[in-house]
Amino acid sequence: MQQIINFIIRNKNFLLFFLLFCLSLVFTIQSHSYHKSKFINSANFLTGGVYNSLNNISSYFSLKSQNYILAEENRRLRALLNNASISPDSAYIDSTAFNKLYKFYNANVIKNSYSLADNILTINKGKNDSIKQDFGVISSKGIIGIIDKTSNNYATVLSILNTTSKISAQLKKSNHFGTLSWNGNTPENVQLTDIPKVAKVKIGDTIITSGRSSIFPKNIGIGVIKAFQLDAAENYYEIEVNLFNDMTNLEHVYIIENVNKQEITNLENE
Repeated sequence: MQQIINFIIRNKNFLLFFLLFCLSLVFTIQSHSYHKSKFINSANFLTGGVYNSLNNISSYFSLKSQNYILAEENRRLRALLNNASISPDSAYIDSTAFNKLYKFYNANVIKNSYSLADNILTINKGKNDSIKQDFGVISSKGIIGIIDKTSNNYATVLSILNTTSKISAQLKKSNHFGTLSWNGNTPENVQLTDIPKVAKVKIGDTIITSGRSSIFPKNIGIGVIKAFQLDAAENYYEIEVNLFNDMTNLEHVYIIENVNKQEITNLENE
């Protein structure tokens, strides 16, 4: 302890200078948007590189399960290409069902949080790959989240397991739609609200995206109804949705770009 005190006394001038220098950097970054954006991009680049290296190691040990998932998806795509008759499975997304209004990009998850209140994922695609804020992110089974921030080579994703996330969703058997959110309890379930009580709701019914936004097209799977009840006013259902995706085990994802998003946004802003 005495040696530490002696070190501080000997280098007090340098330590004071270093402290003031760090404070000046913090104030500069916070007060200037240009410096702040450059700092965020640099931080994303550094942390993205670290997460990418760690992900390469963990990916090696999960090759067997990921190969099974990819093999199953390839089987379904090959069956479609050969006009085979396959049974409908609401737990898998067929990107060929969407028209040319949407572009699809593939990416890998290099960091995934699911135990916090506001969970974020990091993927290995960014501005250099034409990825922008508010692009949708899905897997072969259903929705994952929405692109939040981007650097040149990486992007962060606002997970559906984020208490600030709000996504328009509907019952697959009808056009009754509501708001999908997460209460922060368990990574297996999310909550769907604002479904009117006139809707016919049953346990096991499928929940899909409603297409009432410029982010996700309609008919992307979300999950199935696990439980439901009327709210306090008994006007709308509060629905517990069991997700198709295992949000604790994500590797390969797809990014969705709505080609007409800017035109829609400009029109809505007017």
